[in-house]
Amino acid sequence: MAITADEFKAALGSWASGVTIITARAGDRIHGMTVSDFSGASLAPPLALVCASKTSNTTALIQEGRCFGVNVLRAGQNALSNKFASKKEEWTRFEGVETFSAKTGAPLLADALVNLDCRLVAVHDAGDHVLCVGEIEEAHVREGEPLLYFRASYGRFQKDG
Repeated sequence: MAITADEFKAALGSWASGVTIITARAGDRIHGMTVSDFSGASLAPPLALVCASKTSNTTALIQEGRCFGVNVLRAGQNALSNKFASKKEEWTRFEGVETFSAKTGAPLLADALVNLDCRLVAVHDAGDHVLCVGEIEEAHVREGEPLLYFRASYGRFQKDG
């Protein structure tokens, strides 16, 4: 028998992860959401993988527009993460947030630690989520530290020694 949703959340809550905002564009419509389920998937070709809820408005735009941006947040961007996670602010998430576009046209957050501009190459069913696989067309990396998430709290990276 599979574990319960609460057991699953408790177990994965003990996995520290970075925090990303996934952005998408289809025509003149843009959307974005906070996601911690992101990883690199392949070096050749360079692929990124994002787990996205089937019911998310951002997921629908990723599939329609065939592109997405991965924006790795920097330490101190807790409020931005919360804004893009809140359903209350869903349609105002980009207000006051500087963006730019690269090759695919997906909106990229100007103040993120890292931006990956991805062209959607595959979507795989995964229960109540889909796995969106994108080929990375362009990357922007800036100096700084990542925003981390662990047991429902934000944190910072601290080097040993």
